[in-house]
Amino acid sequence: MTSVALPRTIFGDYHDEFRDVVRRFVEREVTPHLTAWGEAGRVDRDLFRKAAETGLLGITAPEEYGGGGMDDFRFNAIVIEEFARAGASDVSMSISGENDLVAPYFTNFGTADQNERWLAPMLAGRKVGAIAMTEPGTGSDLAAITTTAVPDGDVLVLNGAKTFISNGLLADFFIVAVRTDPAAGRKGISMLIVDADAAGFTRSGPLKKIGLPAQDTAELFFQNVRVPRTNVLGGEGEGFTNMRRNLAIERLSIAITSMARMRATFEQALAYAGERRAFGERIADFQANRFYLAELATEIEVTQTFIDRCILDASGHELDEITAAMAKWWTTELHQRVIQRALQLHGGYGFMREYAVARDYMDSRVATIFGGTTEIMKEIIGRRLTR
Repeated sequence: MTSVALPRTIFGDYHDEFRDVVRRFVEREVTPHLTAWGEAGRVDRDLFRKAAETGLLGITAPEEYGGGGMDDFRFNAIVIEEFARAGASDVSMSISGENDLVAPYFTNFGTADQNERWLAPMLAGRKVGAIAMTEPGTGSDLAAITTTAVPDGDVLVLNGAKTFISNGLLADFFIVAVRTDPAAGRKGISMLIVDADAAGFTRSGPLKKIGLPAQDTAELFFQNVRVPRTNVLGGEGEGFTNMRRNLAIERLSIAITSMARMRATFEQALAYAGERRAFGERIADFQANRFYLAELATEIEVTQTFIDRCILDASGHELDEITAAMAKWWTTELHQRVIQRALQLHGGYGFMREYAVARDYMDSRVATIFGGTTEIMKEIIGRRLTR
């Protein structure tokens, strides 16, 4: 069977060399442990140290804090793609979660002291960081968060709960979205750095999910946690604005994951269709199947072109909220169509967990939900179109 994938033109020789490094790292340090990590519900902490030593953490972060100093999101995209290609999207969320979600908050809004205390040890693999935004009753509606951090002199008293938090069990610190002024609406939301050993903080997990088994996912609880006001990240009342700025990269990261994973799944389905026989013919030779394959191959190539443009925009700090929302909803929904057809082509074997297509079927479903649901993405786009 012949692949019709178009050459990608956004990467140079130095990107290709880095891709080789990431691919070898995944083959050596990730793939052999996927089953064990899936059963444990989390990766081994040592993975972060090894990733740091290989140069996979903080690629775009400043060198003074141990980052790579490469102001080029294409390197981040390569990490995501290589983990996803190998069927390790759940592990990627641990590493790329720090690269694309946690580190940018520090590099964009952190003080020198904050970056020394939390960013530097995270980039060295000594500490694990996480973002805590979602709450049990709010989902994608970040403006509706109810976790509060009430001023009390030089500290903020934190109360509330967060859920579906990636790296939630392993994290040594969290960037928590809180309300520091309940009467100020969106202008009363702030970002607060909370250490995991703070008195009054507890967590539970791993949460039992239907997919992404090695993704460390937990619930967090804060009961009168006293946090120094110097731990506010980006200024009090600036949290919602800063979250909106960083969410574009988070959503592009999700889209890149879906893009890489669906391409791998499609290639596996194409190969299977060329080998499997029914009624004396390859199943790829049935016209209905050829049409499905042709349609999906076309949509994959069109979407890859769009995602590559978004990667370039992100590398030039030009990716906007609307384009990221388009990329996120379209790519994750296309992934659903690809995986549905790929599993169908596998017949009964597609329902067996030892087949990669079955694992992708379970892992891919949440992509249309986290980072903002498909419906929220369309609402963001629609509001801009009709305002």
